[in-house]
Amino acid sequence: MAVNIPLDYQPQPELLAGRVILITGATNGIGRAVALAAAAHGAQVIAHGRDKRKLAQLHDDIVAVGGLAPGLVQLDLKTAQGDQYQGLIEQVEANYGRLDGLLNNASILGELTPLEHYDIGRWQEVIHVNLNSTFILTRCLLPLLKQSDDAALLFTTSTVGHQGRAYWGAYAVSKFGVEGLFQVLAHEYEDNPRLRINCINPGATRTDMRQLAYPAEAADSLKTPDDLAPLYLYLLGPDSKAVRGQLITAPIR
Repeated sequence: MAVNIPLDYQPQPELLAGRVILITGATNGIGRAVALAAAAHGAQVIAHGRDKRKLAQLHDDIVAVGGLAPGLVQLDLKTAQGDQYQGLIEQVEANYGRLDGLLNNASILGELTPLEHYDIGRWQEVIHVNLNSTFILTRCLLPLLKQSDDAALLFTTSTVGHQGRAYWGAYAVSKFGVEGLFQVLAHEYEDNPRLRINCINPGATRTDMRQLAYPAEAADSLKTPDDLAPLYLYLLGPDSKAVRGQLITAPIR
């Protein structure tokens, strides 16, 4: 069942104070906006990205808005192996002891082309980054989420993840998979009051990925990642305790 929550939610200044929240794909687009907003509302952010320079810039920007210095996780999801995932778990556990929030947001677009022409290697890469690595990170970090008294596990999907569209290939299929992963986990933990699991479809948003997919589109007509940040904060924070197992679609601007 899809649930619509308005974008006019106004988070309290200390909404996420004392909460440890890991955000994947935190150096661009929606992930970056949520990382900055979460830190500004008191969270101890752990920011994941693959670009060391962008992670360093995000660190400085979070500190500049008065947030706690974030933990930084440089990890290329295309090539990461077991020891690197294990290192991430150990880093979070040693420094924080738990997770109160995990936002699985990192993804890549791949090709927009008919399936009969889709490059097999590129297909495998997109499925791995968008779906397999999301499963692996979630699987590895669930024990730390279960150490929290009030944890939120959140996935970012796409409209093409529940309504297939021609030429969207591996990206669409990977988002169908993310929605399936979310549904399975939400069902498995539906009786656990300390862990709520939800999924967001942000819809058309002014990001670099969107520009790649729709180069002729008038970007000024779209909502921005900053517009979406309150919705993400709501689902990561205590105000959404009663929202469980829901696919939330952001309103059109």
